[in-house]
Amino acid sequence: MSATCFDLSTVFRTVATTLPDHKVMVWRDKRLTYAEMDARIDGIAHYLVSKGLGCHTERDQLEGHQSGQDHMGLYLRNGNEYLEAMVAGYRARVAPFNVNYRYVEEELLYLLADAKARVLVYAAEFAPHVQSIRGRLPELEVLIQVADDSGNELLPDAVDFESITTTPEPAGGMPTPSGDDLYILYTGGTTGMPKGVLWRQHDIFMSAMGGRPFMAGGEPLNSYDDLAAQARAQGGFRSMLLIPPLMHGAAQWGVFNTISTGGWIALPDDVKRLDAAAVLRLAERERVLGIPVVGDAMARPLVDEIEKGDYDLSGLMALTNGGATLSPTIRGRLLAALPNLLIMDAVGASESGAQMTTVATKGADVKTATFTPLADTTVVSTDFTHALRPGDGVGWLARREFVPLGYLGDAEKTARTFPTIDGVRWSIPGDKARLLDDGSIELLGRDSVTINSGGEKIFAEEVERAVASHPAIYDVVVTGRPSERWGSEVVAVVQFAQGKTATDEELEAACRAHIADYKVPKAFVRTDHIVRSPAGKADYRWAQAVAAQPIASN
Repeated sequence: MSATCFDLSTVFRTVATTLPDHKVMVWRDKRLTYAEMDARIDGIAHYLVSKGLGCHTERDQLEGHQSGQDHMGLYLRNGNEYLEAMVAGYRARVAPFNVNYRYVEEELLYLLADAKARVLVYAAEFAPHVQSIRGRLPELEVLIQVADDSGNELLPDAVDFESITTTPEPAGGMPTPSGDDLYILYTGGTTGMPKGVLWRQHDIFMSAMGGRPFMAGGEPLNSYDDLAAQARAQGGFRSMLLIPPLMHGAAQWGVFNTISTGGWIALPDDVKRLDAAAVLRLAERERVLGIPVVGDAMARPLVDEIEKGDYDLSGLMALTNGGATLSPTIRGRLLAALPNLLIMDAVGASESGAQMTTVATKGADVKTATFTPLADTTVVSTDFTHALRPGDGVGWLARREFVPLGYLGDAEKTARTFPTIDGVRWSIPGDKARLLDDGSIELLGRDSVTINSGGEKIFAEEVERAVASHPAIYDVVVTGRPSERWGSEVVAVVQFAQGKTATDEELEAACRAHIADYKVPKAFVRTDHIVRSPAGKADYRWAQAVAAQPIASN
C-alpha cells in the first residue's frame, strides 16, 4: 500500500509545478503548457467552490454505493476543456462524470437524474438538448457552456466556460482534495442502462492512471516526490495522439498515464469524425510516440491511409488497443506497413481498471485473445468461491486490491460485482476467461453478450474475431436472436470493405478455420454501417434489433 493517498488534482498540480513550461496539450491552434492549464483549472475550481459545491459527507461515513459529493456531468467532445473541467472538479472536491454525447433526450435525462447532477459542463452544440430537459432536473443548478462553432447562444442562466477560467479564489478559501474523493465513470450501457462506477481517486490512480506503471521495470509511486522525480526524468518524452473520446474511461486513463510521466497529448482538429489522413499528418508533424485505438473501427481507417499515403511515422513507436477487438488481419497489416511498431492490446473495464496486456511486434507469434495478467488479476471459479490455479480452466476474470467502491445508488449490484472471497474483495464485472497452464489468461468474453444456443454458451467476441478474419469484412458485431430449434441462434451483422463482398458460404469457411461448427453464425446480415459507440464499442442492442429483421438472401 502506498504511503501517500493520491488524489488526481494534486497529481496534475505536482507535474505542473515540476514542469511548468512543458507542453501538456496540442489542439488546433493551442499549445498549452502545464502551468497555463493548471492556472485555468484553478479558475474553474474557484468558480465551483464559490457556487457552494463540493464534498458534504466524508468517505468514512458512507457505504460503497453512496456519494457524499456534488456531481458534475461532462457533456463534451474532446478538447482542453474536458481535461480542465475534470481536474477542476477534483480540485473543488466535486465529482465529475462522463456523459455520452450521442444519447438522445430520454437517455440523457436518465443519466443526469441517476447521477443527481448539480453541475453540467456542456458544448454549445448540445445546448438545445440541455434546454429541453433542464426543467425536469430540479437538482441541476449550475450550467457551464463551452463555446464552439455551432452558433448556439448561451442558455439563460448558463455561464461561459472561458469566462470562469480566471475566477479568483473565494473568500472562504479552497478545500483540500483527498485520495478518498470520488472518480466516477459511467458504463457505456450498450447491454443495459448505464451505471455509475464509484472509485476512490487513489485506487483508480494506482489501478489505471499512472500510479503503477505496468511496463517492464516500472515501480509503483509511493509519494508525490516520486511522481515529481518521474516527471523530471521523463518529461516531454511520452506523447499520445488521442482519437478515442475522453468520455471513454480508457481515454481518461491514457491521458493521466501520460501526464504522470510529464508527457503531452495531441488531439485531432476534427473531434466529430475520424479523418485518418489528418490524424496521420498530425502524428507526422508532432512526432507523437503512441496512438490509442478502439478495435478495427479505428485501426482499419488508419492502416488503409498508411498503405496508400506517404507519411513519415518514424517517431511512432506504439499503438495501443482496448475496448474492442483488433483482428489479426488488421494487426498484420499495421506491422507490415510499420515494421518497427509495437502493438499492445490491453484488457480492462470501468469496474476493474487495467488488468492484462499482450504485445505484438513484426514476426512475433501472438496467440489471439491470450494475455499476460497484472499481478492482481486472475480468474475465480464460476461459483465465486475461490481463485483458480493455472490450468484449472474457465471462470470469471477478476481483480483484487485497488478496486471500486461500488455502483452509485445500487447496493445489490455492488455486492454482486464486488464480492469478498476468502477475506479478499474482488472486482468481477462479468467477463469469462480461461486460466492457462503457464499463468496467461485467454479472454472468452462478456457474459452479458453470451449467446446460449442449443445448450452451448457462445461468446460474441470470439465469433466476431473469426468473422473478421475474412478479408472482405470491414466490421462485424455478433449477437443472438430467438430460434425454434436452438432457443437462440448466432447471427453476425457484417459491414463489407468498400468494393468487396462475400457469400455466406465463404464467410462460414473463414469462421471454421478459427471456431467450432456450433459457434459459426447461422445467418449473416449485411448492413451499410455498423453502429458503435463514440468510443468504438459494439452496440449490442442495435445489433439485436438488426438481427431480428427478415434476412434477404445474398
